[in-house]
Amino acid sequence: MQDCEDLISGCLFMSTGGGGPEEDGREAFTAALEERLEIEWVDVDDIPDDTWTVTPYGMGTIAPTSPETLEEISRLGLVDRLRQRSMEVAVREMEEYAQVKIGAIVPIELGASSTPIPLVTGARLGIPVVDGDYSGRAVPEEMQGTPYLHDKQGWPFTSVDRWGNVCIVKEACSLLMMERIGKMLSVAAYGECDMTAYLLAGREMKQIVVRDTLTKSLELGRTIRQARERGEDPVLTSLEFTGGWLLFEGQVVKKEWEDREGYMFGATLIDGTGEFSGHTFKVWFKNENLVSWLDDEPFVTSPDLVVVVDRKSGEGITNTLLDSGQEVAVIGVRGLEAFRSGKGLAGAGPRHFGFDIDYVPIEERMSGR
Repeated sequence: MQDCEDLISGCLFMSTGGGGPEEDGREAFTAALEERLEIEWVDVDDIPDDTWTVTPYGMGTIAPTSPETLEEISRLGLVDRLRQRSMEVAVREMEEYAQVKIGAIVPIELGASSTPIPLVTGARLGIPVVDGDYSGRAVPEEMQGTPYLHDKQGWPFTSVDRWGNVCIVKEACSLLMMERIGKMLSVAAYGECDMTAYLLAGREMKQIVVRDTLTKSLELGRTIRQARERGEDPVLTSLEFTGGWLLFEGQVVKKEWEDREGYMFGATLIDGTGEFSGHTFKVWFKNENLVSWLDDEPFVTSPDLVVVVDRKSGEGITNTLLDSGQEVAVIGVRGLEAFRSGKGLAGAGPRHFGFDIDYVPIEERMSGR
């Protein structure tokens, strides 16, 4: 189980506040180990070029479920029929609809549940999972994934929720509409549904996948844990591992959020401590952390990573659980090069999210600091 915990830790760091609840990833791994399943991945190049690959992933908000929503679920008599097996159903529904045999699974992103659950799904279905993903981090929308960069369509796609509702979308007019349709299905399901999309031949997958990210996430999580065990500073250790920058340290003093359109939108305000005393840091999130300000001036933004971690343990914190009073460090990491200019930046930069802010690469922001 230690490797599973280390993978969750590494993916939690790379998820920049999103990527799903770590308890869901842990629960999936625990159940798989109790079933004596082998949790593993294969090298991307081990997948034959003519093998069909798919990407199963969760779609929806990471916001806590409100008492009002729980009341409505109860009133409607909804019962969790699939018990965390909805992703498996979504994969099999894709096979049946497309009349193909799925030979490999590619995670959509790195997250504390959005990576473990596809791994467990592959283990249960006997389908290999590749050592890679389509985002290199966690992201809120289809437009921040490599299929968007390479004009790969995500449809047809299947959507299955925990109540047992199954939807198949034959076509979408764009990835923007695919994202919207998927999110609206998750809203109807009161939180999240599991989708299977991006039916691609192995040769296409190899052209766009971000390679070796599962292995690197495992190594990152292990490095953070071992630093704590040696009595070293896990924050500094993670900076060395990722080549990142320490953006800020302080105490969370405020978090405002709303559950809207299938996302958790909000902002976190941090008051500086230590060398950052007298300064403030703000980060805006749409599930994931995307835009930040230092002393009310634009600072590091997507596509670079803004990672909020517990100052003592070095562990990433999801925006679901981040709360006032927590002592945190904020780490910045250079994003994928393909998203730092051109089409990639148009889909992942601050202007895409509605901010009148020019993207400045993190290495330029931090030059001389």
